[in-house]
Amino acid sequence: MKTQELKRTEELLDFIRESPTAFHAVESITDRLDKAGFCRLNEFDAWKLAAGGRYYVTRNGSSVIAFRTPATAPRGFMIMASHTDSPTFKVKPSGESVSCNRYVRLNTEVYGGTILSSWFDRPLSLAGRVILEKDGNFTQKTIKIDRDLLLIPSVAIHLNRTVNSGYTYNPAVDTLPLISAVGGEPFSLTAFVAGELGCERDEIVGSDLYVVSRAEGSVWGAKNEYFSAPRIDNLMCAYGTLCGLVESRGSADTVSVYYAADNEETGSATKQGAGSVFLSDVLDRVCEALGADKRRLLSSSMMVSADNAHARHPNHPELCDAHNAPLVNGGVVIKTNAAQKYTTDGVSAALFEKICKDAGVPVQYYANRSDMAGGSTLGSISNTRVPLITVDIGMAQLAMHASYETAGVADTSQLIRASAAFYNSSLIAVGDGEYRLAGGAV
Repeated sequence: MKTQELKRTEELLDFIRESPTAFHAVESITDRLDKAGFCRLNEFDAWKLAAGGRYYVTRNGSSVIAFRTPATAPRGFMIMASHTDSPTFKVKPSGESVSCNRYVRLNTEVYGGTILSSWFDRPLSLAGRVILEKDGNFTQKTIKIDRDLLLIPSVAIHLNRTVNSGYTYNPAVDTLPLISAVGGEPFSLTAFVAGELGCERDEIVGSDLYVVSRAEGSVWGAKNEYFSAPRIDNLMCAYGTLCGLVESRGSADTVSVYYAADNEETGSATKQGAGSVFLSDVLDRVCEALGADKRRLLSSSMMVSADNAHARHPNHPELCDAHNAPLVNGGVVIKTNAAQKYTTDGVSAALFEKICKDAGVPVQYYANRSDMAGGSTLGSISNTRVPLITVDIGMAQLAMHASYETAGVADTSQLIRASAAFYNSSLIAVGDGEYRLAGGAV
């Protein structure tokens, strides 16, 4: 019999497999929301919300916000935010590139901060969305080519003797994937995609296509302790927080909000990213429909920015802070940074650690080495639009931003349990810097 931890991780791997791009991730999320009884809203419609209702809205097909209204007048919001995108390569508008009068490559550029070397010599494919025009109507259709289609070949070591001594890859030269060979009819990416979709070539008027890894997720280790897959950062958090929303009962006086935003890997400064007014707009409309004052509700609200964290590396433990370096399968990681690249402060850390403790979820802390610059995430960016108490968390993982990443089987269940406990909680502001938690553990 499979353990519950293994079962939840296998469910996560199914979600990752379904979600090669942000567009597919939102489809996977909304499919699960539909099955859980959430009703789709549109931004262009008037909203009529019922007490105890479940709703969601998407923007650009790549970001989604779901929320559950309370049975009584709302006191505040409990929000969990993650992101749907992952580092990869995006195909440029003129997507074909011929080399040596023989090889047909895709003309790509890097999306996000990926580890370039991890993409070589492995089966790849294409996924994303295509814009179709017919009879004056423009529609969006996702595409996922479910077969080995592309490969980025390495240069043989005989021709590049320095490759194991440190090599600087040039994305304009080294990482263009091979897709076809010259011969017969000239290769057209648009015509190829049209054939895959079963539409006319002239119907395709735009696209957002990405190179995606075909590697299957895998549970491994002597005791099945670990799992590896593409896009663990950040689909693990997008999935775990979604499960927390769907499986929690919520608080009687709090609006539970789930937010999965696109474009975190490129800075969030898009209409659908955490730097936009998408979250603020939705909260405004919820308050308008429920007759509440958003400014008052935000004072008794909290957000968890969930984006995976760096685990202490087994071969390079020296790269982490000696006292704030989490381990895989060690539980939820609270991330801190003096420059507020992570929004965690003493108040938000204490509140979230209390929620986790009551739910029986272990907590670890992460901080960068003081002589090394770290990354950032969507929490601090979102706070400029929706100011409220925020803690940055994640689950410890290895090889972040590689095409194939690694995390812990036990941590999947820990994240889901912590998320459900958070949604079952409510925050009550007593004064500036003074708060009380109600509800919590499941």
